[in-house]
Amino acid sequence: MDLVTALARARSPEQPGPDTPAGRAVRAWPGPPRRLPEPGPGELDLGRLLRLSLTAVDGAGRLRPAPSAGALHPVDTRLVVGTDCSLPPGRYGYDPVAHRVHRLGPVSDDASPGATAELSVTPRRTVSHYGHRASPLILLDTGHAAAALVLAGQALGVPKAVLRLDGLTEDPVAAVHFGLPQEAHPAERPGRAAAPERAGPMADRPTAHELLTRRSAPPPLRGTPPRDVLRALLATAADAGAGELSWCVAVGEPQPQLAELAPDGTLRRLAAGEARPTLAVWAAGQAWIAEAGAVLLGYGCPTDAEAPQIRRAHLRAGFAVHLAHMAAVRQGLAARPVGSWQQADLGAALGAAPGKDWIVHGLALGTTHPEERTP
Repeated sequence: MDLVTALARARSPEQPGPDTPAGRAVRAWPGPPRRLPEPGPGELDLGRLLRLSLTAVDGAGRLRPAPSAGALHPVDTRLVVGTDCSLPPGRYGYDPVAHRVHRLGPVSDDASPGATAELSVTPRRTVSHYGHRASPLILLDTGHAAAALVLAGQALGVPKAVLRLDGLTEDPVAAVHFGLPQEAHPAERPGRAAAPERAGPMADRPTAHELLTRRSAPPPLRGTPPRDVLRALLATAADAGAGELSWCVAVGEPQPQLAELAPDGTLRRLAAGEARPTLAVWAAGQAWIAEAGAVLLGYGCPTDAEAPQIRRAHLRAGFAVHLAHMAAVRQGLAARPVGSWQQADLGAALGAAPGKDWIVHGLALGTTHPEERTP
């Protein structure tokens, strides 16, 4: 099934069938596993980079720093390693459960210094539970994985990552390159396409502890976050989204409304009224969303979007929500990504033309964590 048809079906009210076997938690890479060695002076520490971003922390491979729908983790990682890295130059497949690599072959002589993490997917893992709703979730998961890699690089003080989230290829779906301070920008090398975007750092570099302990908070997530925090989260998402989506936030008390970021950086009303119960229905009937303190929403990706735009919008949505999630946690909020949306035509609900502004991804927010009684 092509991606356009798959997305239309995923957005429909059709229910998935019974679960099927998910298969292996890790792609069966050829060759023997290898440890990730300690880096030498001035070398990129690939072992720590991966441990802070993609490594599983339980034996089943379900818990990883990057969130995933149903904790099924369909994203696989190939490493294209150049010079000045803790691994010798070559191509490697990464096993996030064993935290090992498998050498796949050499790299070309003109390979860039540093390393590129190429992200591909094994759809069966997500399809096993979500059935026909899996396609957008897999793309969102890939965007989250890319963001986890970028944050890990920032925590380690690695120079700005270079992103490829253009949606033009199916394998890899996305890529993140970590270079060295003296590395020339890709646009400066002859024979290359337009340079991918460089991911800028957070205002404050995340710590390794923050990255290893981040989790999606379980419901309920109650309590409306302060408006200045919501403004900051909207700005984070909009910046990371790179113009692929529009962003707003549904809030409850004291004045239920949909709000968006105005050009001057203030929070302005997009629509009055209570949206959270409708969002709960649209989000695969997750009733707890109706009581969430706020729900950050990325929307767009029209019905007539072609496959590259669909991939790009969902990759960017996952990337942006991941960064907003980290920013929310650092503000002391409880946060949980919400990825499965059916019949969620937000534009039509607000009186605009149907089929233009579908909800792509969300982040539920609250000031009170489930185990707490007071904010």
